[in-house]
Amino acid sequence: MRYQISGKQIDIGDALQTHVKTELDVAVQKYAERPTDALVIFSKAAHEYICEATVHLSTGLTASAKAHATEIYAAFDACSEKMEKQLRRYKRRLKDHHRERATPVELLGASTYILASEQDTGADEPDTLQPMIIAEMQTQIATLSVGEAVMQMELSGAPVLVFKKEGKVGVNVVYRRDDGNIGWIDPA
Repeated sequence: MRYQISGKQIDIGDALQTHVKTELDVAVQKYAERPTDALVIFSKAAHEYICEATVHLSTGLTASAKAHATEIYAAFDACSEKMEKQLRRYKRRLKDHHRERATPVELLGASTYILASEQDTGADEPDTLQPMIIAEMQTQIATLSVGEAVMQMELSGAPVLVFKKEGKVGVNVVYRRDDGNIGWIDPA
């Protein structure tokens, strides 16, 4: 598994990197057979350290966790426990998908944009109808089954997931509805 361990405006020592690799490897290998890469980011807010971890699996699923504590090792350990708990919850479903899928998930490149919201300026009409783009990033759109897409959305905690359905042309969307159910948009 490939690791990318970094700190936002803090130095990450070799001892912490070794600890992260060892502990995360044990936690992930226990519940997921083929992890591909892990991204761990440490930061500090006031007196607390924050650890954010994301693990990508060859099935196309992405598990992510975030924790904070007053010590950096404790923040990572709490984050690792959350990650392990997520993977443990989905272990049975992940194993079923591993049997069906012999090859890694196909990923397509795409762009994501963050649009600035209109601030209330007191005017009834905006100057222009074009939204202001404040961020443009690259993202990946995975080719998944609907069940895998729902599982990916739940693992990541996202309200919406865009994916390409296996054997179909075009993109599909699964989303969490206001009534708590999952919605699926499948264009004809």
